Amino acid sequence: MSNPYAEIFRAPGAKSFSAAGFLARLPIAMAPIGIVAMLSQTHGEYWLAGAVSATFALTNALISPHISRLVDRYGQTAVVIPTTTISVSAFLALIAATHQNWPVWTLFVSALLAAAMPSMPALVRARWTEIFRNRPELNTAFAFESAADELVYIAGASFSVGLGVALFPEAGMLASTIFLALGTLAFILQRASEPRLRHEDVDAQQGSAIRLRAVQIITLALVFVGSTFATAEVSAVAITRELGQPNAATLVIGVYAIGSFILGLVLGAINPAVPLHRQLLIAVSVLAITAWPLLVADTVPLLALAVFVSGIAISPTFITAFGLIERRVPAAMLTEGVTWVTTGIGIGMALGAFVAGWVVDIFGAENGFWVSVIASAAAVATIGLGQRSLAGTTMECPAGSLAQPAE
Repeated sequence: MSNPYAEIFRAPGAKSFSAAGFLARLPIAMAPIGIVAMLSQTHGEYWLAGAVSATFALTNALISPHISRLVDRYGQTAVVIPTTTISVSAFLALIAATHQNWPVWTLFVSALLAAAMPSMPALVRARWTEIFRNRPELNTAFAFESAADELVYIAGASFSVGLGVALFPEAGMLASTIFLALGTLAFILQRASEPRLRHEDVDAQQGSAIRLRAVQIITLALVFVGSTFATAEVSAVAITRELGQPNAATLVIGVYAIGSFILGLVLGAINPAVPLHRQLLIAVSVLAITAWPLLVADTVPLLALAVFVSGIAISPTFITAFGLIERRVPAAMLTEGVTWVTTGIGIGMALGAFVAGWVVDIFGAENGFWVSVIASAAAVATIGLGQRSLAGTTMECPAGSLAQPAE
C-alpha cells in the first residue's frame, strides 16, 4: 500500500514551499506565548504580558482576512513582502523595548504593528490547491497541513517558552522573528509554485467569506478551542514556576504535541467514513472531557500527564475544521476562508492568554485551568448547535454565486 503523504511530496516544489511555510508560520504560536514569557520575566506582571500578547494576536486576527483578500487579488509576492517587512521590524522594536525598559506604551504600539504578519497557513494551502485542484491528493495535502498547524501551535509554543526560560527573556521572541523573516523569504522566492491570479473568479464574488454560516460557526468554535490551549500554556508556566521548576514548562507544554500530532497524521491517512461535521463534534467533546484532569494536577509529572491527555483531540479538531471550511467555501474565497479559521484560533489564544493571566494573578496558578474547562464546553455547545449548518449538502455561496457539491 502506497504512502499517501509520500505521493503528495513528489509534486515539483512541494517539499520546498511546505518546509519554508512551516518555518514561516512558527511565529503564529511562538509570538503570543513568547510575549507572555518575555514580559512576565522582565516586568513581573502576567496581566501586562497577557495584554500585550492579546494586542498582537487580536489585531493580527482582525486584519489577516483582509490581507488574504489582497493576496487573492494581487498575488502572494506583492502583498507578503511589505506586510512581513513591517511585522519583522515591529517585532524587533518590541524586543528592544523590553530589553531597554522603554515606556509601556511602546510595547503595545510594537505589538500592534507586528500584527501585519500574513496568514502563512492559508498561503501554503493555496499552493497545494494550485497543484492538486479537483484531485484526491488535495485532501491528503490538507490533512498534512492541519497536522503541521497543530505541531506549530504546540511545539512552537514549547520552543518559545523554553528559549525564554533557559537563555534570556527575549530569546523566544528573537527566534520567532528570525523564523518569520527567513521562512517567508524562502517561501516567496519559490515563484514557480505561487498560485496564478484569477481575477475573473475574485471579481465574481461579493462580500466576505465570514458571511457564510459554516465559517461563522467554525470560527467561533475555534475561538474557544484556541483559548483552551493558550490557557494551558500560561497556566503551565505559572504552575511550574510556583512549584520551583520553571524549566519544566518546556516539557509540560511540549507533550501536548506528541499524541495529537501522531493521531492527526493517522486520521489524515485513513480518511474516516464518519461525516466531517460529526468528527468535529466528537473531537471537541473529547477536548472538553479531557480538560477536567488539569484541575487536579498539582505536581509536574501529573501536570505533564494531564496536558498530554488533554492535547490528544487538538489535531483532529484542526483537521476536521479545515476540512469543513474547504468544502463549504467557494474556491475563489479559499484563502480568506482558511484565514478566518486561523483568525478564530488567534483570537482564542489571545483571549485565553489574557483571561488565564488575570485568573492566575487573582486566584492563583492552580485555578487557571478553569478557563480551559469553560472554553472547551463552549466549543462543544457551538459545534453541537451548528450541526445542521455544518452538514449542508451544498456549498454556501454569497451574493448568488454558483453552488457546488460540498462532499
